[in-house]
Amino acid sequence: MKIKAALLLEPNKQFIVDTVELADPREGEVLVKLAASGVCHSDWHVATGDTKHPMPCVTGHEGAGIIEAVGKGVTRFKPGDAITLSWTPDCGACFYCLHGKPNLCETFTAPIWNGVMLDGTPRLSWRGKPVYHYCGLATFAEYCVVPEQSCIPIRADVPLKAAALVGCAVATGFGAAFYTAGVKPGDTVVVYGAGGVGLNIIQGAALCGAEKVIAIDVRAAKMPIAQQFGATHTLLANDDTLQTILDLTGGRGAEHVFESVGVPKIQEDALAAVRPGGTLTLVGLSPMGTGTNLPGAVIVRQEKTIKGSYYGSVSPRRDFPMILELYKAGKLKLDELVTQEYPLEQINEAYAAMLSGSVARGVIVF
Repeated sequence: MKIKAALLLEPNKQFIVDTVELADPREGEVLVKLAASGVCHSDWHVATGDTKHPMPCVTGHEGAGIIEAVGKGVTRFKPGDAITLSWTPDCGACFYCLHGKPNLCETFTAPIWNGVMLDGTPRLSWRGKPVYHYCGLATFAEYCVVPEQSCIPIRADVPLKAAALVGCAVATGFGAAFYTAGVKPGDTVVVYGAGGVGLNIIQGAALCGAEKVIAIDVRAAKMPIAQQFGATHTLLANDDTLQTILDLTGGRGAEHVFESVGVPKIQEDALAAVRPGGTLTLVGLSPMGTGTNLPGAVIVRQEKTIKGSYYGSVSPRRDFPMILELYKAGKLKLDELVTQEYPLEQINEAYAAMLSGSVARGVIVF
């Protein structure tokens, strides 16, 4: 079928919106008519080349929609089902799935990074040439073909724009606080970066019962948004940031510090804000090939723990429905994340707004 999609042809070029061919779903796959797709920084890493990925490709990995058709052998879904998408499908049978880490499922890792389905081929083509799927989803398009395991059923009374955000920003941020770090009532928390993921770390930490949640960003426009999502204190990043954190935490630093930007220098600064015995959780994606210089002597002598958090350590099949239940109960903010909507043709404007920091989350709507 012919569909409209946003293509990246090579790094450091803008998206182009054009007609592409989408093949029918094969065994174990489904066709999804997309309703919304979040504008996430991870896709921008592909556009800049910081994340290496086969091109041309269709990015987009934060989406929700309606099942349009199913391939052979699909039993969990039928046409008409409302779903949100997960960019870490899990097989349920590999080493990591069996050890409670489905977000690290090894069955799907290689196909996803190669931009193809499990059979090693993509379903997209443009001008007779293959087009690759980012994160196995490619949601910057009117339709997508995805593995059945990428689909998570959702309640019929959940708006699809809100459900789309669960698939990346919400799960990653909330999960980092709730699962990876395990924030406890009374803890002090520092969050570097108040973008889409950072805001969800903030509201996740607040929901966990943190006594203080200190949000840090370089943009003043993020301060009131961070407060709306549960920050008790907001700081503009400058030379005095660390001292202010120490002043707010009895001179010790925070039990939990999160870095949601993916900048090595910020990761290094964040470690200094961790109290002895505390934990630094790295959530933001750094450019491939970069390194972070962290002082081993400080880590050992002060017993600081450093954790990586991939997709918030969530189990999508278990946690997406739970997150949406919290949303319906008024305990998690999803609607408030969407500060601007765009048609697909304005995807470059959407990314310009994201980079300027003028939005909490932009969403492409179909």
